[in-house]
Amino acid sequence: MIGNSGDADEVFQDAWMKVIRKIGLYRHKNFFGWLVRITHNVIIDGTRRKKPNVSLDAETGDEGGSLGNILPDEGFAPDQNSQNKDLGRVISEAVALLPDEQKEVFLLRTKMELPFKEIAKIQGTSINTALARMQYALTKLREPLSESYQDLA
Repeated sequence: MIGNSGDADEVFQDAWMKVIRKIGLYRHKNFFGWLVRITHNVIIDGTRRKKPNVSLDAETGDEGGSLGNILPDEGFAPDQNSQNKDLGRVISEAVALLPDEQKEVFLLRTKMELPFKEIAKIQGTSINTALARMQYALTKLREPLSESYQDLA
């Protein structure tokens, strides 16, 4: 959900600090769900505070030209084959374009393997809303991923 490991580390720290500070409010029912809900709120708060992104094409004034030319590539490891690299990139780009609510449901279900009932609690919605968001996400992912799927078949 965050996009880079530096921000993810910060969210991790902020979430655990909130857990430690609010442990007295925990009701001994579902610690994992409570923890994910706190983390969800930390991510939302961070998104609201986030400053605008700087374009990688913006000139730096140095001889390097733009930021895109001087920043290290955070891509795949060189030993991965190009087909997996391309497919992974296509999937990541398609998921990144999903609306936040749909992206969150998709990632909680596919990466964390949470049941929809738990996802609905985390998002503060009904289970039907969580299921609908997953369906919308899958529908939106079909078009950009259809060509890659055909190539695999």
